[in-house]
Amino acid sequence: MAIELKEAAQVLAALAQESRLAVYRLLVQAGPAGMAASKIAEACAISPSSLSFHLKELSHAGLLQSRQAGRFVIYSADFARMNGLMAFLTENCCGGNPCSPIATPACGLTTTPT
Repeated sequence: MAIELKEAAQVLAALAQESRLAVYRLLVQAGPAGMAASKIAEACAISPSSLSFHLKELSHAGLLQSRQAGRFVIYSADFARMNGLMAFLTENCCGGNPCSPIATPACGLTTTPT
């Protein structure tokens, strides 16, 4: 899922804030299972009202997916979007050869040596 310059700028802008970056990294670590908003707030020491704002910004940038699980909303990182950003950032790296770490759908990180 390749992204274009405007999309890349939007994604990077969403991540260019300390709390949002911490939330996104936490969700990447949580993998596809994701986490409930209350657990994210607790782990990142962010008030629920502030977290709601940050989750909205990350969702608007296409970095998060959410799903209802009973009375909870579970948030997870959109790995395809993350890989699209990595591909965009490294597109001309290494003479045009792939060289970035890519997350597989099973969420195991692999590095493609070049």
